[in-house]
Amino acid sequence: MSIIFNILPLANRGMGRPLIGSEHEGEGRKPVGRVGMPEKQLFDDWPERYDRWFTTPVGEAVLRYESEFILDLLRPGKGERILDAGSGTGIFTREFLARGAKVVGLDISFAMLAYAAEKAALRQDPGEFRPFAVQGGEKVQGWFCRGVAADMTRLPFVDDSFDKTVSVAALEFVADEKRAVAELFRVTKPGGTVVVATLNSLSPWAARRGANARRDPDSIFNRVFFRSPAQLLAAAPVRGIVRTVVHFAKEDDPATFDRTEQNGEGRDTGAFVAAHWLKS
Repeated sequence: MSIIFNILPLANRGMGRPLIGSEHEGEGRKPVGRVGMPEKQLFDDWPERYDRWFTTPVGEAVLRYESEFILDLLRPGKGERILDAGSGTGIFTREFLARGAKVVGLDISFAMLAYAAEKAALRQDPGEFRPFAVQGGEKVQGWFCRGVAADMTRLPFVDDSFDKTVSVAALEFVADEKRAVAELFRVTKPGGTVVVATLNSLSPWAARRGANARRDPDSIFNRVFFRSPAQLLAAAPVRGIVRTVVHFAKEDDPATFDRTEQNGEGRDTGAFVAAHWLKS
């Protein structure tokens, strides 16, 4: 499997507000290529911590259910051009690549993309990590890139660029969900698939995370926008389908997870909600 991690940090100027962590603006500038690197983002210090959670027993279970869930909705195929918006450390991106898709991973955090490239190198995947910069407002035309540092609400791609677009666990950090989803539709070809997954406001996980965040001003969940299945569906201008997954609780016995998921099918209270649309 060939994974090319050419990363293009997109300048924030002229491209709208940052997707995540605007309170960190002005930190961590480093010139690369023709323009400066994006400003420091909320998740720049999180790559290892993010991946490490998925090695815990509950994290491994969540990743398995979420991955199967997303793959069932997206159905990535060999040779398909797919945009993974909010790709982070590449946990889901790798699943799409493994099925033969040509994937561009986009994230506001250059550090996340760089960490994904380092992981690919450690796995000895063919490819290279070479950062590029794109002038504000410039559209990415070529397919040499596999990682683009940019704002999800102002995608640097021409219309109808991708066969399918997907965003997993990124929309919760976007205030204007309709704008982000509209951008995914814009860059998807007619007849293509758009899949968006985010944290579900109707889940007990959301209630617990909200309660914990109120006790901790520095909690990341003070910056999260939880959305219900109905709210997620309403983010798009066309009809779609919506499902939820991860119905078990963090403190449950892992041996009961499969049974709990089977019992939760069809309910709208799973911790993870995803919508699927077709672009006409």
